[in-house]
Amino acid sequence: MNKYSLLSMDDLSREEILAILEDAQRFNISHSDWQLPNSKALIANLFFEPSTRTHFSFCSAEMQLGCKVSDFNPDSSSVTKGETLYDTVKTFEAIGYDALVIRHPQDEYYKELENISIPIINAGDGKGNHPSQCLLDLLTIYQEFHHFEGLKVLIVGDIAHSRVATSNKIALEKLGALVYFAGPEEWRREEYKYVDLDEMISEVDVVMMLRIQKERGASLVNISNEEYLNRYGLNLKRYAMMKEEAIIMHPAPVNRGIEIDDSLVEAQKSRIFKQMSNGVLVRKAIIKRAFGYKPFKEEECA
Repeated sequence: MNKYSLLSMDDLSREEILAILEDAQRFNISHSDWQLPNSKALIANLFFEPSTRTHFSFCSAEMQLGCKVSDFNPDSSSVTKGETLYDTVKTFEAIGYDALVIRHPQDEYYKELENISIPIINAGDGKGNHPSQCLLDLLTIYQEFHHFEGLKVLIVGDIAHSRVATSNKIALEKLGALVYFAGPEEWRREEYKYVDLDEMISEVDVVMMLRIQKERGASLVNISNEEYLNRYGLNLKRYAMMKEEAIIMHPAPVNRGIEIDDSLVEAQKSRIFKQMSNGVLVRKAIIKRAFGYKPFKEEECA
C-alpha cells in the first residue's frame, strides 16, 4: 500500500492531523489558488455507494487542484459481470491513474488492496471509517474553539452503524478531547462511554447528531419519527439547554424532524453547512498529501 494512502484515522499521528488541518486553513486564505505542480495528474472517484457531499466535494477539490478527474459508475462497469474490487482498482492503476478515491459498503475493503501501489483515499467503508469526514469535522471544531484539549463532544444517534462515530472517536481522543455517546440501546457499541442525553447536553461544547443508517439495517420497531426526535433527537427543548457557545454538527444528509428539528438545521448554533464548505478545503489538503507534497508550513521552512 502506498505510504500516502489515507484509510483510517489510525493512519495519522496527532501531528499529521494538525498539519492537514493547517493546510486546509491555508487553502482558504493564503493558498486558495494553489494547484498541483503536475497538472496532468489523473484521479478517479470510485463510489460503490450513493453520495452527494463526499463525492462532489472531492470532485470540487480535485478540479480546483488541477487534476484530471474521472467518475466511476459501478452499474455500467465490469462489476456487473463479476469483476472483483481488487481487479477494478488494479485496472485503474494499470491504465495510468495516479490516485483513487474509494467508497465501498464493505468494512475495511482496503485490506484487499495491499498490493496496489498508487495512493488510495478512503471515502467511507461500510460501518468502519470515514477519515475525510472526520477531518472536516475537526476543522469545523478547531475554527470554533482553536483547540481540542479538554473539549467535550457528545455524539448522538445510530452509533453502531456509523463510520463517522468511529473515526471521530479515534481522532478526538488522540487530540485530547472528551468524547461521549448517547442514543438507543439497540445501536450501541459496548466499548463506548454512554451518557444520558438530557443530563449531558448542557455540559458539552459540541453536539454531533448522526443519521439513522437504514441502509445498514438500522431500525427501531413501533417508533414514529416524532417519537424518535423526542427521545433521541435534538429538539427545541434540548437546544435551549445547550451552552451559549456550544455548536451543533451533523455529517448529513439530515433527516429533518427525526434526528434534528427542522428549524435547528440552520439555527445560530448550527455548523452543518459550514462542515460542507470545510469538506472541500480538507479534501484539497488530503489530495495534496496523497501526491507526496509536504505541508505548506514545512515547505516554507525548508
